[in-house]
Amino acid sequence: MSNFRLRVFKKAALSRNFENETFKKIEQKIIQIPVYLSAGQEYISATIATLLEKKVKPHIFIQHRGHSTYLSFNGDPIKLIDELLGRGSGCANGMGGSASIQSKENNIFGHDGLMGSQVPIAVGYCYTTKIPTIVFVGDSAAEEDYVLSSIGWAQTKNLPILFVVEDNNLSILTEKIIRRNWDMHNVAKGFGMISYNISDDPVEIKNSMNSVFEKPILLNINTIRKYWHAGAGIDDNDVYDRYIDEMKNIGDQAMEFNEKIKKYIEKIWQQQLEKK
Repeated sequence: MSNFRLRVFKKAALSRNFENETFKKIEQKIIQIPVYLSAGQEYISATIATLLEKKVKPHIFIQHRGHSTYLSFNGDPIKLIDELLGRGSGCANGMGGSASIQSKENNIFGHDGLMGSQVPIAVGYCYTTKIPTIVFVGDSAAEEDYVLSSIGWAQTKNLPILFVVEDNNLSILTEKIIRRNWDMHNVAKGFGMISYNISDDPVEIKNSMNSVFEKPILLNINTIRKYWHAGAGIDDNDVYDRYIDEMKNIGDQAMEFNEKIKKYIEKIWQQQLEKK
């Protein structure tokens, strides 16, 4: 299990260090478009990508806060840098920005900007192709009516799809308790779907994916957003950080890898900024 945690950590390290460096570039006004950082939530996509590695290559429908999903599923960080800089060499040809990133070679489909629209699109795609599909959605976007009806349709048709609700409890700054009196995993259960309400601990995620792609599954994964909804700012310094906790628990191997990846991300950012 310790090897599994280290493998997940290595994917999470790429995302966390990428986001930390991107945060600096926003502060320095090198990036001047709206940016949605996924730091704090990277253990979700890092764990799922690790579990599926060398087993199946699903088609992935990403949400607007999707940098970590893109990177966990082998998206090219250099192309993501170029996308944030608005270059044609970016992963979405410089036209998607932070919210609509994609990687055709890794079957990652970008978000179109309409809140939660990736869910019905993913369900329709999965229904048509029967290809194993993952769709990531935030806890606020999951409240849209077309999201809920799409989840019900997926269960009715017994599709090979995994719904991942990245639940940071916030819609910009509004907590769930103010927005609704129900929980996503209970709604999915009401449709007859296998669903779990879990933390972003990799072992909890692993234990909830035993039947993945054999039938529809919904994972409501509770996590914590490290940075603001958009841009460079910190919501609260006094919150639990899964990444730091895992790094401490794994020990020297994780700390050494973190430093290695940090230097790599700094290097490629500098290289891309020096390009004409």
